[in-house]
Parts: sequence; structure tokens; C-alpha cells
Amino acid sequence: MAHEHAPAHRAHPWHGIMVATALPLRDDRSVDLDAYAEHVAWLIANGCDGVVPNGSLGEYQTLTDEERGQVVRTAVEAAGDGARVMPGVSAYGSAESRRWTEQAAGAGAGSVLLLPPNSYRADERAVRAHYAEVAAVGLPVVAYNNPLDTKVDLTPDLLARLHGDGSIVAVKEFSGDVRRAYEIAELAPELDLLIGADDVLLELALAGAVGWIAGYPNALPRSCATLYRAAVAGDLAVALPLYKSLHPLLRWDSKVEFVQAIKLSMDLAGRHGGATRPPRAPLTPEQDAVVRAATEKAIAEGHA
Repeated sequence: MAHEHAPAHRAHPWHGIMVATALPLRDDRSVDLDAYAEHVAWLIANGCDGVVPNGSLGEYQTLTDEERGQVVRTAVEAAGDGARVMPGVSAYGSAESRRWTEQAAGAGAGSVLLLPPNSYRADERAVRAHYAEVAAVGLPVVAYNNPLDTKVDLTPDLLARLHGDGSIVAVKEFSGDVRRAYEIAELAPELDLLIGADDVLLELALAGAVGWIAGYPNALPRSCATLYRAAVAGDLAVALPLYKSLHPLLRWDSKVEFVQAIKLSMDLAGRHGGATRPPRAPLTPEQDAVVRAATEKAIAEGHA
């Protein structure tokens, strides 16, 4: 399908708003691929540039191999252009990540998102070998730096080495340390910086980010798209009030319960969020009340 707000072919398919898609589940926790296809198409029609299936927000760790492959194929078909799809290909083993990357390439995806080895605290040699193995498939690889969860920190100097190796084209920066943006730009000026956490969007956009691997557009895509485009343009008159208004929600993207929070906001915004698969449990009543109040306030203020 064609979408008027963006060209069909994108020279850098990892740029722009790439939504880490939540995955609709039925009451029995089976994957609802029809609802997922509709969600992908809806996000693109409402101002987003593409989607990232099989990320943490998509609960990839709980999917069977068959489900994981189906999700990627569904995303590519629903997006209408494989360049708009950046599957997560993280796995415990490098060979497994490579196989998922080959699957993504076969489905027509434009790029992939890859964590460092995450089953142990890998050293630099292992990290570089891991990324080189996956990059050998030939799809552009976006590194995902999440030292909070993986215990492996893709520091600016290590990112520069990975880029020098030819293994990565960009980094999703989720350390929360916005100061790193400037060091990354100094050490690897050709490496693209992508906003990796919703609650540092404005800071990283002003520091030169060219994309956002996003969570909250799952619920409020139009407002989030307006915020992102104003932020990267340096239009603080538009961006700053929007950012302040949305930040009570955006900060949930950096919390352990981000999947449940975003799915609840989706439900309240009229989307299909629904339940999560174990071991993710429902929000506590206190957490539910906070997310619910912030979402209802945002909707009342006209966010959509």
C-alpha cells in the first residue's frame, strides 16, 4: 500500500520514527496476526515511518520460532514496503541471530536491530565477533545499547570500533546518558544516532539523532510524530510544550513495566493493547492508576 506522507523507497530505512510494535494477543495469549497487521498499517497511516517487530515491546522472548517468523512476514506485508520494517534479531547465540537476520532478509525487511550477546557479560572481542557474524548477512544492522538489561555496555569507543569494522550503521541509544550523543558523534561521525528511550527524545533529537525507535506511538502516534518532527527540526516552540505534556507517559518506556504500561495506554486510546505473556504480570493497582490517569489526561488534552 502507498502512504502519502513518505516516499515508497527510503535510502536509509532506519531513519525516522520506527515504532517498536506491541503485539496484540487474544484472551488465550495466542498471537492475533490480523490485529497486528491492522496495527502496523494504522501506525504508518498516522505519521510513523516504519515498525520494529520482535523487539522487547513485542515480547519476542516469549514467542515460538514459528510465531516470530510470522510476525516479521506480517509486518512486511502490512507495511507495504519492506524498507519500513526493522525486525529485532536478538538471541542468545550469534548463529541464531544470524538465522533471524537471514529470515528478515528473505521476508524483504530493510534493516535489523541487534542487542550484544545478552546471556553473559561479553567482552569486546565477543561483542565485535557477534556483530560481524550478523552483518555478514548483508542487511544494515542497528546496534541496540541497553546496558541496564544486558549488562553489556556499547560505549562510544566500542560503537566507533563496531562502525569501523563495518558491522553497524546506527545505534539505538538506551543508556539514558544523553551526554554520550556528543562523544559518539566525535568518535564515529558517520554512525547514525537513534533515540532509544521515549523519555530522552527531546535531548537526543537536539543532539543530532536521525531516528527514534519508539514505544508510545503505539498508543498516540500523531502527537508523537508531531513531537519528533518538531524536535529534530529544533522547533522548541512546538516541541517543548508537547514533550512536557507527554512526558508522564513517555517515562514509562524506561521502566521495567513498559510493555504493560504501553498496552494499557493503547486500550484507553481505543487500540488493542491487551494482556502480556508470562512472566510479565499485570500492572499493580497503583501502577495501573498512574498510567491510566496520565493516559486519560493526555487524551483529554487532545493527544492522539
